[in-house]
Amino acid sequence: MSLKAVIFDLGGVIVRTQDQGPRTRLAQSLGMTYAELDQFVFHGGPDGSSGRATLGQISEEDHWRNVLQALNLPESELPRVRREFFGGDQVDRDLVALIRSLRPRYKTGLISNAWDGLRAYIERERFDDAFDHMVISAEVGIAKPAPEIYHYALDKLDVVAEESVFLDDFSDNIKAARDVGMKTIHFMDPEKGIRQLKNLIETQT
Repeated sequence: MSLKAVIFDLGGVIVRTQDQGPRTRLAQSLGMTYAELDQFVFHGGPDGSSGRATLGQISEEDHWRNVLQALNLPESELPRVRREFFGGDQVDRDLVALIRSLRPRYKTGLISNAWDGLRAYIERERFDDAFDHMVISAEVGIAKPAPEIYHYALDKLDVVAEESVFLDDFSDNIKAARDVGMKTIHFMDPEKGIRQLKNLIETQT
């Protein structure tokens, strides 16, 4: 089947941590390593707070309050902690431009395991127009690698799995998308990932 839709992950693909300095310094101030802090905020937190936020069971703000409480920090520290944690993250504007250029020839989509503040972030950064549809786990109550989230995105884009390609940096998410029937690109290096996408598109013309 010919390619009709190109679907992207966000974190690690469109938005990447280009400078580990701010998060490293924050971690050190808390007596943690970069990896420990990253794991705690994104993949753990007190009583699985991050996972509940990813599924929309609690808000992003509540998750951050849980994190601060577990770190014995007052709530007044929230702006500083969040600013330093995300201080090295950058939107890949060249990749966003490429996504925009795919339209209207291809439908473009987003599937992101993210908290409920992601849509507002994308709108503030002004690249929501790059997508025909965005699927955010906190909004739909399903997270990768559950197959349901891929089916949901495909339904919203009105394509079948074999007509789509999905780019993600996590191997589990790539495997799940492939099991659903989607073409996949494991996005580990920006230049290589973009080259693979362009090569795939060329083969479909």
